[in-house]
Amino acid sequence: MNTQGENIQSVIQLCVELISAPSISGEELKAVQVLKRYYRSRGINELYVDEYGSLVAIIRGNRAGQTILFDGHIDVVPVANPAAWATDPFVGAMIEDRIYGRGASDMKGAVSAMAVAACDFYERKRGHFAGTILIASVVQEERFEGVAARAISAKFRPDLVVIGEATNLNLNIGQRGRAEIQLESFGSPAHSANPEKGFNAVYALCDVIQDIRRLAPPLHPVLGKGILELTDIKSSPYPGASVVPEYCVASFDRRLLPEETRDDVLKPLQQIIDEHTSKNSKCKFNVRLASGKETCYTGAIIEAERFFPGWLFDEQEPFVVKSLHKLHEAGIESKISHYNFCTNGSHYAGEANIPTIGIGPSVESLAHIVNEYIEIDQLLKSVVAYKAIMEAFTMDI
Repeated sequence: MNTQGENIQSVIQLCVELISAPSISGEELKAVQVLKRYYRSRGINELYVDEYGSLVAIIRGNRAGQTILFDGHIDVVPVANPAAWATDPFVGAMIEDRIYGRGASDMKGAVSAMAVAACDFYERKRGHFAGTILIASVVQEERFEGVAARAISAKFRPDLVVIGEATNLNLNIGQRGRAEIQLESFGSPAHSANPEKGFNAVYALCDVIQDIRRLAPPLHPVLGKGILELTDIKSSPYPGASVVPEYCVASFDRRLLPEETRDDVLKPLQQIIDEHTSKNSKCKFNVRLASGKETCYTGAIIEAERFFPGWLFDEQEPFVVKSLHKLHEAGIESKISHYNFCTNGSHYAGEANIPTIGIGPSVESLAHIVNEYIEIDQLLKSVVAYKAIMEAFTMDI
């Protein structure tokens, strides 16, 4: 496709600058400052920062219309071993047809493309369009998918949300959600030379885990299995030299299917627990959803239960059909698909039931890896894609 006339250097430079502004979850200020400077340099001065530190650029039309929100998170996961990288993970490096660095694919490339597309749209339209365009650069997504997004949708009440997470430029209309579950076992301590005097919480929990592994996961015809996977196990006291452990907790990752509730997730586990306690009165367990609490760079506290719903829209929904048509018209060969991982769509679509689509440069498998990168061709095409969607939903009906 022809990308002539697109602001090629602008999106490459902004992507490099954003990667070079380290923004681990809770430390996104430098990335916000880069984006503020960019927007102001292009004439967009209506910028809103909420209590958590998310930045929203606002472009208003001169006629009533829909509010279209483009969502991209600016936090990134940590780098465990920088020495394993071929380049400095926190310095954007352009090598041949790729840009390398932490967040290149997940998802500073898409954030850059959204910003450039919005500024190009602003310069071309000069307010002569229907509705409002919002570009949200969201914090803390890697820790709490959809939680910081709640504050944004509550304030702006969008009619359509466009998630910029990687789709290989396909049009995603759903995703599995995610829940974190904690399963606790309570025993009684004893000297390990006389273990019969106590009750080993680890053995009891291991028996329960074996039964959990035999559970058949729920299945969705489009999104697949509602996977339940053990991710962590800890005992106490630790270290436990010569002591029978009196406590053990296991963490599970549960991939959620659309419309699954908290009860749907916890009930099968509670039934297994009840079976074990009915057979042995010494067994004591508790199962619950995990919760988290983090401090934002603004000083605000963000906390939530770790339950992030799944969602799926029908591919014949008018907003899906219109988006796909406009993308094809712009030369983007998108196909209908869905995310395998969790996104801020867990709030917009899963909780608030706002019409939501996803389209972004790069592929899911490049997120969080060593030597993360984005292909420049994908980056440039995503600018075209975002402008096409802006055009599609700001025309008078």
